[in-house]
Amino acid sequence: MTVASEFTAITSPEELRELLGAPMKRAVEKERVALHARDRDWLAESPFCLIATSDAGGNCDVSPKGDPPGFVHVIDDTTIAIPDRPGNRRADGFLNILANPHVGLIFLVPGRGETLRINGRAVLVRDAPFFDEMIVKGHRPALALVVEIDQIFFHCAKALMRSKLWKPETWEPDALPSFAGIVKDVQRTDETVEQLEQYYSEANYTKKLYNT
Repeated sequence: MTVASEFTAITSPEELRELLGAPMKRAVEKERVALHARDRDWLAESPFCLIATSDAGGNCDVSPKGDPPGFVHVIDDTTIAIPDRPGNRRADGFLNILANPHVGLIFLVPGRGETLRINGRAVLVRDAPFFDEMIVKGHRPALALVVEIDQIFFHCAKALMRSKLWKPETWEPDALPSFAGIVKDVQRTDETVEQLEQYYSEANYTKKLYNT
């Protein structure tokens, strides 16, 4: 990575610590290696997570996953499974996992500023008995991501408080063009904006949430 000459870059852990200081004792000691009952409660209420992966060369990807609350299946105190649903079939994160199993997960609960973070090692599974417990609207997942937990802890609410993510009065979705308009601007496509509006409409997407 080339950093512009006018930037003052940090180049060592010592320099970083000099700038930030040492972490608080509570922050260091909150790490765990197995699910607590409260972790299970959080997963049971979470409808959304972000999955960070990287390939063998360190090239990264973050993928969102969402389903009804409790979509994550707890296999045991150190293992969870996340179902896959129909999408764009790029499979960027999955291809990364085949090269490098390490993953980072963040689980959100709407309205809560805290998040649950899980770091571990993942494997792609094409079938298992617990797949029957992941059926939604008659759709049984074609594969699941099974994660062996290495590290788990709750993250404080400061980032979501600063962003006001859950404050509807701060939302301005119309400040940006429609997604169809954005796609027309940034991608090479023969469809008109009107055709793209139909393709990306909520009604059309709803039909494809669990069916390819």
